[in-house]
Amino acid sequence: MNKKKISILIPVLNSGSVLGKCLESISIQDYPKENIEIIIADGGSSDDSLDIAGRYGAFIVPNVLKTGEAGKMAALKAASGEYMALIDSDNILPDKNWLKSMILPLEENINVLGSEPISYTWRKEDGFIARYCSLMGLNDPLVYFLGNYDRHNILSGKWTEVEREEKDCGEYIKIIFTKFPLPTIGANGTVFRSEYIKKYTDRDYLFDIDILSEELKKTGKIEFIKVKTGIIHTYCESDVSKFVKKQIRRVRDYNYYSLKKNIREYNWNSMDISGKKPWGIIKFSIYCVLIFPLVAQSITGFLKKRDYAWFFHIPACILTFLIYSWYRLFGYIYTKEMDRRKWKQ
Repeated sequence: MNKKKISILIPVLNSGSVLGKCLESISIQDYPKENIEIIIADGGSSDDSLDIAGRYGAFIVPNVLKTGEAGKMAALKAASGEYMALIDSDNILPDKNWLKSMILPLEENINVLGSEPISYTWRKEDGFIARYCSLMGLNDPLVYFLGNYDRHNILSGKWTEVEREEKDCGEYIKIIFTKFPLPTIGANGTVFRSEYIKKYTDRDYLFDIDILSEELKKTGKIEFIKVKTGIIHTYCESDVSKFVKKQIRRVRDYNYYSLKKNIREYNWNSMDISGKKPWGIIKFSIYCVLIFPLVAQSITGFLKKRDYAWFFHIPACILTFLIYSWYRLFGYIYTKEMDRRKWKQ
């Protein structure tokens, strides 16, 4: 295998509580150290994030716009690798061969745009929210009802419900998309070819949902790889308040950027992204109002994989429904970009 240079792009903002484990998992990879470039895009951390980054030899660039999407773009603009890995500060690579397993399919398939783990790695020692997200293969329960999730979901037995062509190649699956909608591919361990993703550095933000969408509009066909491995995502651990804050951030960002209709990269309203829209949203709303269908889903999941974290599905859906309903109905009140100055992991 020709071990080409890979740039690992990590946006941080007061991420000291999780960043060390992320960087440690990168440092033990069975991959030439001289071919790994770690770029930290810092949004103005006031904790020990930069000290931790320095201990692992990361190159630090400023992220003046503070958001994770702006951080990814700031890091991308500074990167020089032939592959770009989008790793969040709360990600942990599950084993020392992870980088090799992600890059090998790209070497074998020159036409694919990138690769992504097919699942989130479940660990019993993680918090119940992190375990729930691993079991569901998503961080936002609404995505399950829309069907455009992109990691293996134990409840459905699928990694997505979006229409696509698949070819099982043993250690990975080769995917072909020819039409919208697309799954939410693009974060938490996604690796892109540099020559593809570098075409989009003429902007300030790198949004996960826009990456493949623009290419599909241009070419009418996307080839991608789902590697039969996972990535650890310590999402919120057991902190419900953090889950609520992240859901608020998600819907407020959606409102803010959707208003920028005159800027070509913010095309969320012009494409069928969700898959089952509007039926998925209607079903989600009905389930949240009635509650007992959510209970039934939790029990079904528990019977498939015995973990009481399944029962977080009920409050996760209800909280998401209430938060999204409020901020979508009264979005005209919250027209400014969400303030990140006090953000922390």
